[in-house]
Amino acid sequence: MASNYMRAIDAFAWNMERDPALRSTVVAVIWLDRSPTWEVLADRVDRASRSMVSLRQHVVESPLRLATPRWVSDDHFDLNWHLRRVNAPEPRTRDTVLELARQAAMDTFDRERPLWEFTLVEGLQGGEAAVIFKIHHSLSDGVGGMQMMDVLFDMHRDGDDLGPMPPAPTGERLGARAVMTGALRSSLGRVVHRARRGAETAVPTLLHTARHPIGTARNVVAMTRSVYRFAAPMPDTMSPVMRERAMVRRLATMEIPLDALNRAAKGIGVTVNDAFLGAITGGLRRYHERHHATVESLRVTMPINIRTAADAGTWGNRITLARIALPVAEADPAARMHKVHRVVETVRNEPASHLAEVIAEGLIFLPVGYIGGMLKHVDFLASDLPGSPVPIYLAGAEVTGFFGFGPTIGPRSTSH
Repeated sequence: MASNYMRAIDAFAWNMERDPALRSTVVAVIWLDRSPTWEVLADRVDRASRSMVSLRQHVVESPLRLATPRWVSDDHFDLNWHLRRVNAPEPRTRDTVLELARQAAMDTFDRERPLWEFTLVEGLQGGEAAVIFKIHHSLSDGVGGMQMMDVLFDMHRDGDDLGPMPPAPTGERLGARAVMTGALRSSLGRVVHRARRGAETAVPTLLHTARHPIGTARNVVAMTRSVYRFAAPMPDTMSPVMRERAMVRRLATMEIPLDALNRAAKGIGVTVNDAFLGAITGGLRRYHERHHATVESLRVTMPINIRTAADAGTWGNRITLARIALPVAEADPAARMHKVHRVVETVRNEPASHLAEVIAEGLIFLPVGYIGGMLKHVDFLASDLPGSPVPIYLAGAEVTGFFGFGPTIGPRSTSH
């Protein structure tokens, strides 16, 4: 079968786009020292679309919301529509590329086609080139996206031999009856799966409850509270300044040596992620001071990778979104990073963090207004991904920079 149904987490990202402020568009800008060889680039993108079949699938909604939306292999897939080549407009600088990427981030996807675009921008000053890669978050998270990069990039300028081209996935045409029948089967399958899962855990749970009634009751209360913290709507932003939510986007980059973050983190016994968040909250504290505003904490949405050992090296979306109130008022960087570390560790150890798929199953059928209440009043979004520690190449061009811009889903977005 050439189609499958979205996981609840992916359907959550898809459904919330009924509110335009909650679009889940991810954009990456890749800087290159020269123009890549077009034929080789096209071959690599084609190969990636064959290896990761969701890149050749479009979304078909399930009637009456009986099931999650369905990925269906596009019977009229056109690589040339997704892979584009343009000359940079004047003044042909990196800011020119960021403006093109900004426009791409604000533009909606054609929902009748696979949800990605790959644009080569040539003719930049100094002979440089760039790639703007746009993808919907329901297709993959950042870690999964790096799996695609493994197919696209080489370790040598002359390129690596990847062997024969994989066969193209077979396209699929579905009539209204097939869509309805499939949705009913998927819905029934979910019911059976839940019943079976419940039966498998019922006896052990009853035995544990009989032996440890007080402990079991406490665990149930703790889990209920944890799920509420993950899914409860927020009444308002914590920032007295960053309150507006609009459709306009602006993309900007700033480069900081990773060694500096590593030294800062290692020197006080926290993680690089703690140093990253500590730097952001420090900047936001000064931003509020410039606007003569005082703020103790700000709420961040932070993706948490929930891949298991079985998911290692897989393409797709395997994250949960945690909403965290981070301390901002602390002026001392070291003290602030320690506070950030304690808060983040508490959230990572939340009992509900392992129930992302279950929580999403409940959320996807709620009104989009409720979802907006969960996300729009977040003050900012922050995420980080490891880059390549060694030089990499794209169709003969060296990659000199890679900047990812995650979905804002309402608030401002920061990533590194």
